[in-house]
Amino acid sequence: MQTMPAHAAHHDDREIETLEEFDATVASRGSLAGFRVQAVDLTDRTRELLTTDTAGSVFLGCPMREDAAVKIRADGALVFPPIPDLPFDPYRGHVYSPDELFASLPDGYEATPDAKAYAWFQRTKADRDIYASMLRAVHDDSVSDALDELLSGTRVVGVMGGHAMRRGTTAYEGAARLGRELARAGFTVATGGGPGAMEAANLGAYAAPYGDDMLADALLLLAEAPGFTPSITGWATAAFEVRARWPKGGRSVGIPTWFYGHEPPNPFASHIAKYFANATREDGLLARSNAGVVFLPGAAGTVQEIFDNATPNYYESRGEPTPMVLVDRAHWTEKLPAWPLLKSLARERSMESRIALVDRIEEAPAALKRLGG
Repeated sequence: MQTMPAHAAHHDDREIETLEEFDATVASRGSLAGFRVQAVDLTDRTRELLTTDTAGSVFLGCPMREDAAVKIRADGALVFPPIPDLPFDPYRGHVYSPDELFASLPDGYEATPDAKAYAWFQRTKADRDIYASMLRAVHDDSVSDALDELLSGTRVVGVMGGHAMRRGTTAYEGAARLGRELARAGFTVATGGGPGAMEAANLGAYAAPYGDDMLADALLLLAEAPGFTPSITGWATAAFEVRARWPKGGRSVGIPTWFYGHEPPNPFASHIAKYFANATREDGLLARSNAGVVFLPGAAGTVQEIFDNATPNYYESRGEPTPMVLVDRAHWTEKLPAWPLLKSLARERSMESRIALVDRIEEAPAALKRLGG
């Protein structure tokens, strides 16, 4: 089964994102000139900063002592100081983990960093403050950079579907089986990172290393808290109980947004790239699904994603068209007839051989394989 590469194996050689990388660079090169140091706590590295050349380097949100900051500014380095009282780090070097976003969950969801970031967003988005919007943009750019490093060299399959799908339903189980099968086939599963179909696919990838009975048992446990309303706390706590019982789950990615912050991220994605800007997140999720996308039944959001994905495939603006598999014939031909339109659009284009409609979720992995050639 494919695993994601270890972090930092592929990032820009001039980026330093951990204290270990900082120490190794100072030891081997004796210079930090031209480097980018991102969100590393340098409070205990004053001696190194005072004695090392930092000309042309950039320090993004690195706590350090004042004498060190004065010296490296004099060297010609740019210092973007940490921002106090912000519930997130705009300069972060890595994507989020479920444990990080849901820290303090025992005190209730409102106490978590995820909820606090959403509350900050709600407060600041209405007042059109250039400073707040700049912080959001810097944060989202840092997250995109971290996501590219994380996914470098992996084959990513996007699974799209609605947030309304409830735990304990056959549809939810089907989406989980799909995620598991894709992960076992060596793909990295990527979803919109929220509840419903998205959670189910991330859960499936989490279950991939375990025997088949683990997923059945996990589904039973989760069914006791079927949705994120009325209580996000109860919904998330059930997920963490599953993770505690089976701690060594498979890896997958969730790409949610605080734009829809009333929908919490799901804790089964091992890596969560959460954005403030929904457009950046939507486009980023589809652009990174380089091995194709599976569309489960959904409503307006999923319809939008089908055509957001079809457009670059139609114009080949991202190179060769990627596979698109729509699941549930009745849903996509009668209830929301996106399939006939997609088929007409694809006619006599190279994407025509890359689209498929299947009836059952179980058929999706084989269809993906077929379309991917």
